[in-house]
Amino acid sequence: MSFFIADAVAAAAPAAQQPGIEGMLFPLGILVFFYFLFLRPQSKRAKEKKEMISAMTKGAEVVTSGGILGKVVDMDDNFLKLEVCDNTFIQVQRQSIEGMMPKGTYKAITKKIAKD
Repeated sequence: MSFFIADAVAAAAPAAQQPGIEGMLFPLGILVFFYFLFLRPQSKRAKEKKEMISAMTKGAEVVTSGGILGKVVDMDDNFLKLEVCDNTFIQVQRQSIEGMMPKGTYKAITKKIAKD
């Protein structure tokens, strides 16, 4: 006789059943949910950024990941030369470009700075 579990209770326990397709629906649903919530939008943004960087030309007005507004003066495969003020240039990696600005943004900002 066992002190912890009664023999009658242990004998009456049903055998464990293996989960069928119903047991796999919930984990698969979670995977699909995470795919559409996280992975798909991230790959979509990466694709859009890659297209934007490849379509960039000289004279384009861009913003870097550090928030620097500039006008593209020179380009090569890996780096861009940006004019951030009159006769002030910096070089940045292509991958650090976060967005393209509408034409005239750079000119309006430099006029505002020169006026102050």
